[in-house]
Amino acid sequence: MAAPLLIILILSMMVLPLPTFVLDVFFTFNIALSVMVMLVSLYTVRALEFSVFPTVLLVTTLLRLSLNVASTRVVLLEGHTGPDAAGKVIEAFGHFLVGGNYAVGIVVFIILTVINFVVVTKGAGRIAEVGARFTLDAMPGKQMAIDADLNAGLIGEEEARRRRKEIADEADFYGSMDGASKFVRGDAVAGILILLINMIGGMLIGVMEHDMTAGGAAKSYVLLTIGDGLVAQIPALIISIAAGLVVSRVGSGEDVGGQVVSQLFGDSRVLAIAAGIMALMGMIPGMPNFVFLLLASALGYLAWRGVNAKAAPGAKEAAETAAAAQAAQAAIPQPESQEAAWTDVVPVDTLGLEVGYRLIPLVDRGQDGELLKRIRGLRKKFAAEIGFLTSPVHIRDNLELKPNGYRITLKGVDVGSGEAYPGSLMAINPGRVAGALPGREAKDPAFGLPAVWIEQGLREQAHALGYTVVDAATVVATHLNHLILTHAAELFGRQEAQALLEHIGRDQPKLVEDLVPKALPLAVVQRVLQSLLEEGVAIRDMRSIVETLAEHAPRTQDPMELTSRVRVALGRAIVQQLFPGNADVQVMVLDPGLERLLGQALGAGGDGSVIEPGLADTLMREVANSSQQQEEMGLPAVLLVPAPLRWLLSRFLRRVVPSLKVLANSEVPETRTIKVTSVIGVKA
Repeated sequence: MAAPLLIILILSMMVLPLPTFVLDVFFTFNIALSVMVMLVSLYTVRALEFSVFPTVLLVTTLLRLSLNVASTRVVLLEGHTGPDAAGKVIEAFGHFLVGGNYAVGIVVFIILTVINFVVVTKGAGRIAEVGARFTLDAMPGKQMAIDADLNAGLIGEEEARRRRKEIADEADFYGSMDGASKFVRGDAVAGILILLINMIGGMLIGVMEHDMTAGGAAKSYVLLTIGDGLVAQIPALIISIAAGLVVSRVGSGEDVGGQVVSQLFGDSRVLAIAAGIMALMGMIPGMPNFVFLLLASALGYLAWRGVNAKAAPGAKEAAETAAAAQAAQAAIPQPESQEAAWTDVVPVDTLGLEVGYRLIPLVDRGQDGELLKRIRGLRKKFAAEIGFLTSPVHIRDNLELKPNGYRITLKGVDVGSGEAYPGSLMAINPGRVAGALPGREAKDPAFGLPAVWIEQGLREQAHALGYTVVDAATVVATHLNHLILTHAAELFGRQEAQALLEHIGRDQPKLVEDLVPKALPLAVVQRVLQSLLEEGVAIRDMRSIVETLAEHAPRTQDPMELTSRVRVALGRAIVQQLFPGNADVQVMVLDPGLERLLGQALGAGGDGSVIEPGLADTLMREVANSSQQQEEMGLPAVLLVPAPLRWLLSRFLRRVVPSLKVLANSEVPETRTIKVTSVIGVKA
């Protein structure tokens, strides 16, 4: 009930007469409230931390206007009685601040109003307007970055919703600030009008009703009016400054005080040059030498302190290099004190991540490494979407790598590498950015897109230009996630197959018992599941897979034949993954003559190895061209072929077009509509 009661109280002040003591209390409260608002804006790190500011701006404006109306009533009714007719606060502002001179008071009031209206409020309103526009323009890029993190398993659904809400709140905040700044401008105009009305009305009342002279009426009423105007305009100016501080903030790592100290006084060269200029000016005859030389000494002292703080250039890098050298020395084999044993044989990590020494904080548990959280998240997402749990990622430092380098290994073999720069951001160009950014040119290690490493302060600018912006931990995690998906079949070994069947057997023990080892050996089941993973088919629906294998195991134990049967059973899920919803299945097909030639080659060679080389080259070229056209239309590259040809063409064409999916006619559900986008043929 506090907010409604406050609004009702403010509105009632415009109608009900208030005693002078109550006016003093409310004027003092108004000043205290404005100071509190400005201090909150100074210590706020992010603009959204003070998201209620537009509402506060409206309430404080209404409070000032209500006080103006209430004080106007008292000034005009009781102004002839003396300087304290409208309370001690107005008297203090009318006499003490302007020395009891109403001409000086009018000038001071006009200057404060001009500063508030023309400079502070207009500038803050313009910043809020531009900020709202750029925030709205950057929303698609920010949404894409959130979707990319979600799809890569770096964040969960809850975190994605929180980030989307934060983006929407940010746009709403700047839009509200753009509108709320109009309140302050209107308040300034109202202050000028109230001043003029009170001055003219007060003099008329004093002369006509209280038989005062024109000079006496001017001195009494004008001083009271000036005090009333100043006591309202000073809090208004403070609130306007707070609004400017909130909307002009850039970056989110420090409050305003911290940013000013670190950025304005952080460069010793700037301080030293400024000290020299002040010293030269202080030596000019006729100048206030003491003041200039005093300021030059203070700036020189600050510059000297900054130089001493950086007395050892590259101290941080030197310390890092020394630590790395010490670790390398410790890694040098020492003279053996005992015979070699089997314990010296170190097993190869299934999945490994090696990092340079500058990336160690990202994977250090003691420092709550961000990359560790991302890796846990992507393993959980992989298990939920693909259907099995991968081996843990074994992380170690490697002094042979570049300081910012990393390497991803699969069974001891390097499958991916790159560089990441903690403290910087990677701005990835998705292909439609509006401009360039300063920074270190690079490439997105996961997908090879052009990118640039930028400073933290350029995040908003990069979003506005259409870049997808991610931090160093996200870059490494996305690369790792991409490689895990690409090599899912190699990560699915005998141990994973056994663990998966045991997991299914907890809920459906009879189904698993009838399959392994009664109908099929574990090796055959593993090979079938690996074949599915090789072609990007998730194995989440293990019930359908196990039931299909159990049904066809008595007739064949050929892994390829069983895989084909399982794919038919999973056809709905496979097609749904490629063509979500009830959209048409838009695919490429083979010319009937080409189908016949390939069928003959398959019959002659068993595995298609006798395809004539010229035919094979032409087929690969035509499929590559058709796949490119398919992707340019925004469609997945999918080739629909007869069931006997599917496995042959999938294995044969995968090397040419890695993204190509080959479906058999029998895998498409009868409820889906097939639409042919292109026919692939080979001219004789």
